[in-house]
Amino acid sequence: MPQLNPNPWLFIMILSWLTFSLIIQPKLLSFTPTNTPSEKASMNNTKTLSWPWPWT
Repeated sequence: MPQLNPNPWLFIMILSWLTFSLIIQPKLLSFTPTNTPSEKASMNNTKTLSWPWPWT
């Protein structure tokens, strides 16, 4: 069964994963995001408002 022969495809898969892991991924992770989350002061408002359901 030729589809189970890993001879050419295993090398291609390993080479592509190594290329991604060692070359492409560090370059992508080095970019800084343009929309960084800002630190907001936490509001200690623990009271929640109930929803006015029309059928109650």
